[in-house]
Amino acid sequence: MMSCATSTKIKSGDIVFRSATQSDLSEAINEVTQTEKATNYTHIGICSVENDTVFVYHSDLGKGVVKEPLDLFLKPDDASTYSADLYRIKNITQSQLEGAMSKAKKLLGAPYNTTYILEDEGYYCSEYIYELFKQDSIFALEPMTFKNAETNTFHEGWVSHYQELGIAIPEGKLGCNPNGMAASKTLIFVEHLQ
Repeated sequence: MMSCATSTKIKSGDIVFRSATQSDLSEAINEVTQTEKATNYTHIGICSVENDTVFVYHSDLGKGVVKEPLDLFLKPDDASTYSADLYRIKNITQSQLEGAMSKAKKLLGAPYNTTYILEDEGYYCSEYIYELFKQDSIFALEPMTFKNAETNTFHEGWVSHYQELGIAIPEGKLGCNPNGMAASKTLIFVEHLQ
């Protein structure tokens, strides 16, 4: 495992993607957001190197927007191990990077957006990263789908999620997801972290 104190390749502004977990929501995200790259990412954060320690700013279900050491982001509980990959934004300027990191810090404490509707309060994980770079058009929004591509029916995890919220599934609304963002031509793969 990559120690948060020893990585020399990670730079502030790098984007870290974590694989699917065993949770119902994580599986639902992964199963409906596959791209041609066939990644299995369901969570995303932005790295900040502070005094030789790597932290990750991210928005997590149950926590909202938080800053955590990389090791905790890579393994959020004791029961499971996840894979994670590091990407870097191509041709980003120092000014763009500083603006994104400043915004990342200002949004600490914001709630998690459980509806996954951009206009609603808070931020889901990929929405948070999109927001940090929105003014620079680093990532694009796309119509969201909550359907299994093979069956063209709503994934049961999403059906349950939106029934609990008491709202309709926002099929077709603009949004973003970790798999889609990882496929962006604005990113380059740096390394496999674990």
